[in-house]
Amino acid sequence: MVEAVMLWNEPNNLSHWDFSVDQKWEKFARMARVGAQAVRSVNPNLKIVLGGTSPIDPKFIALMNAHGVLDAVDVVALHGFPLDWNHWSIHDWPQKLDEIRAVTSRPIWVSEAGVSSFGAEEVQVFGLEKTAELLLPLVERVHWYSLFDLPPTWPATTRHKEAEGSSYYRHYYMGLIRADGSPKLAASRFPRGMGICQWFHYEDPRLESGVEWLRRLGVQYLRTGLSWADSFRPNAEAWFDRQMQALDEFRVTLTLCFTPEHLGEAPHHTSPPKSPEDFARFAEWATQRYARVGSVSCVM
Repeated sequence: MVEAVMLWNEPNNLSHWDFSVDQKWEKFARMARVGAQAVRSVNPNLKIVLGGTSPIDPKFIALMNAHGVLDAVDVVALHGFPLDWNHWSIHDWPQKLDEIRAVTSRPIWVSEAGVSSFGAEEVQVFGLEKTAELLLPLVERVHWYSLFDLPPTWPATTRHKEAEGSSYYRHYYMGLIRADGSPKLAASRFPRGMGICQWFHYEDPRLESGVEWLRRLGVQYLRTGLSWADSFRPNAEAWFDRQMQALDEFRVTLTLCFTPEHLGEAPHHTSPPKSPEDFARFAEWATQRYARVGSVSCVM
């Protein structure tokens, strides 16, 4: 079942939102507000989450508050990768939460926290166990990123690709399960109470094995997403239905993001949409189909 809808993913990350053309954040704020309104019009009981921020930035959260976005959502989400991409220690997680709590009274979820096995699987085991120790007592939801390694033939969703050097290639080693389907050391240490964040691509062949691994790991809380851009692909609705039906046994945070090329100010998934109401219509459709009031399964 869908327990929450998240509006966008890492909006303050240039790989997911082109803030070079939205320097005052008015376009994103408008989209988030009308998106939240659309979700509430279908299911006023559903939690609405502001897309997980990366980097963790209290100034950005304060700015969203000034734009009225925090009045429209129920939860603020954070993403942190201190052993791979961030310039702070993994031991600083409680301090990072306190920095956000200083600027908002909204509950905080950590919707992505992860450590790659890029250098060694033992590093990932340490990171998983330390993340659980530090965060599970402090926030309601922690989603580990991720279940699967990214297959080596697939591109990672970043701005500058291979030009980022080792930072880019770490994207391929964030999973508990290798690309060949075998478990890493960390899979046997997965802690009770932690959720998983796993993005399933359009017609992703890993969907069924993903469900089996989530069951084996005892996962209750899952964060995944529906791509607004993918909604214009052939047979997109059938794929969305299949994905959401397969995941219905978990408590899902459903992320809605990625601008269709023909609806953006620029032809790119990071672009602000020309009309925020277009995103709101997608949010309303997704909520009606997968998270309407009283729904007991994803699809009628």
